[in-house]
Parts: sequence; C-alpha cells; structure tokens
Amino acid sequence: MYDYRKSDYAINKNSPNIVYRFHNEILEITLEDYLKENPGKTEKDFAELKALSDQIYYEQDRAESAQTRKDDSLTGLEETKICATRPLDEEWEEKLTEFQNRLYARRAFEKLFAADVLTEIQKRRFCLYVFKGLSIRQIGRLEGRSHQVVAKSLDLAIRKLKKFFAEQG
Repeated sequence: MYDYRKSDYAINKNSPNIVYRFHNEILEITLEDYLKENPGKTEKDFAELKALSDQIYYEQDRAESAQTRKDDSLTGLEETKICATRPLDEEWEEKLTEFQNRLYARRAFEKLFAADVLTEIQKRRFCLYVFKGLSIRQIGRLEGRSHQVVAKSLDLAIRKLKKFFAEQG
C-alpha cells in the first residue's frame, strides 16, 4: 500500500486497488473483492472502474489545487495592508474620539442655544445634520421640504456660527 498522507488521487493512482478515503478510515476494494461481490463482472470491468476512479480523483485534485492557490493563510493576514476589517482597538478608539467630539460639540452648541445665534428651524436642522447624522435629503423628507431649502438653511446657519465664533475668539 502507498503512503496515505498524500492526496486521495495519489493514494488511488498508486494502488492496484480502488481506494476510498473517508474522514476516519480508508477502504480498498481489490480485484478479488470486486469479482466476488459482482459475479457477472470481469477484470476488464474492474480496470475500467479503476480508470474512472483515477480520473475522478484527478479532477478533484486539480480543482482543490486550483482553489488552494486562491486561499490565504490565516496567520499571514495580520501583515497584509488590505484587510476586510480594521483591528478592533482602532475602531474602538475612533468611536470613542467621535463620541467625545460629539459631546464637546453638543456642549458648545448648547451655549449657542442660550446666545440665540440661530433660529429654531436652523437649530433643529443643524442638530439633525451634525448630531444625528441625517443627510440634507433625509431632513427635507422628514420636514416635508425640498433639500434645496434645507441646504440653504444649513449654509446660513454655518455662516452665522462662523461669524459668532470669529467674534468670540
């Protein structure tokens, strides 16, 4: 019998028997076993079956080989520059920084509310845009207004805020 650590194709090809490898055992069908189980068959039938078995294992081996070349080792993924996801600690730091920035922005905006720099509509739209992360079109749909009206309102609010901060600083 041949070295069973090799591929299924190599095992079957190098054995005079037909070899079936399962996850927990290897089964070999000899010519004698085949003829005893199939009394109406001949050695030629066994040879044809063996050739067919070799061909099937060969095609399977080629397909697995082609697929294996496409796979990456899991141990090498840490070094790759292009990954599907970033490390969790980087994502966590980014989320924490984003949260802190929003918190500082909200506190600053609350001071602006007290100063009455913006109209109520501008305040609402600015909060939806900056703090809730809604798009101009989403705000327009929410308020039943066109996105152009919302964009002009936000633009005016941002100009007022810039002027306010320029005077304060």
